Amino acid sequence: MKVILSVDSIKYPLTGIGRYTRELAHQLADNAEVSNLKFLHGTRLIDAIPKAVVSESGAFSGLRRKLLKNRLVVSLYQFSMPRMKGFVLRGQEDHIFHGPNFYLPPFKGRSVVTIHDLSNYLWPDCHPPERVRYMRSEIELSLRRASRLITDSEYTRKEAASFFGWPLEKIHVAKLASAAEFYPRTLGQLTACWKKYDLPEHGYALFIGTIEPRKNILALLDAYGALPESVRMRWPLILAGYKGWKSEDIHDQIERAMRAGWARYLGFLPTDELPLLMAGARLFVFPSLYEGFGLPVIEAMASGVPVICSNASSLPEVAGQAALMCGASDVDTLRILIARGLEDEVWRTSAVAEGLAQAARFSWRRCATETLVAYRAALGD
Repeated sequence: MKVILSVDSIKYPLTGIGRYTRELAHQLADNAEVSNLKFLHGTRLIDAIPKAVVSESGAFSGLRRKLLKNRLVVSLYQFSMPRMKGFVLRGQEDHIFHGPNFYLPPFKGRSVVTIHDLSNYLWPDCHPPERVRYMRSEIELSLRRASRLITDSEYTRKEAASFFGWPLEKIHVAKLASAAEFYPRTLGQLTACWKKYDLPEHGYALFIGTIEPRKNILALLDAYGALPESVRMRWPLILAGYKGWKSEDIHDQIERAMRAGWARYLGFLPTDELPLLMAGARLFVFPSLYEGFGLPVIEAMASGVPVICSNASSLPEVAGQAALMCGASDVDTLRILIARGLEDEVWRTSAVAEGLAQAARFSWRRCATETLVAYRAALGD
């Protein structure tokens, strides 16, 4: 089988989709069924997996964000870039092309696209308007060009079939997995991270994710703030992640919690430090309103950390029976579960063992195997 994988998302800072693309690229490169593997990087076909490097300065990044708000600039990009990619792909029709990040350029061969979630349609208020406009128009083109779709979860598979009117049998699930860097660590491995960020040893609850309304952080802060003061002060809440869209009210509440002494916001951390921060936590809390998969839940379980999450969208499918779950809007139950997650040693011991077993059910090799099923189906259409 000959494959071309788009790798534009492998860039710094490495997002969840960037990690997915990188891991899939490595697995496809090692798979005997793939006889020829190329990567579309920008408007070039390359043979090696690119590294996630810092490619633009802060000033350039700021300029880029401003340009993306300009409809004329975006329209010109939408008109020119897919055509340039399509030109590069000419003569490669004996390959199957995979767009792992919602988008497909024009291509006369067979194409597969990964649709990670439908948040731009179902939760548009959680994204900048210009991003919603851009993604919707590109996804609609991708749906016309695709032979098959891939989703990260069965939940999103059924959601996409219903929303887009696609036959369910033409949508395939390729579940994600935790990166190899997420695993239980020894005290010696964690000491430097704890010291750098002035954190208590296995003495904090953790949230990792973009600071945005869809992650339901205000509910998390309300629940944590309702815990007894002695509990909050003994095990503070640590938050790490990018400042996202419409996050001003969230940051205001984080600031109030920080002034009260029971919360810390670390900002965006380097990729190599996240596994250490995760493994050093006493509890991971993820009350998201909507996820296409919920990768941080699996990463926490793989790190040997007990998990509490919402039962929204795909999260029950990912967490299985290994996490405590509640409704995303049920702040009082979330408070009760957080207290149990911090204090109930019997449950904590059981949750660690069950979480490690649950995380082991997901692997990037399995993801690649399930992806190849979609490739074979597309080639057979």
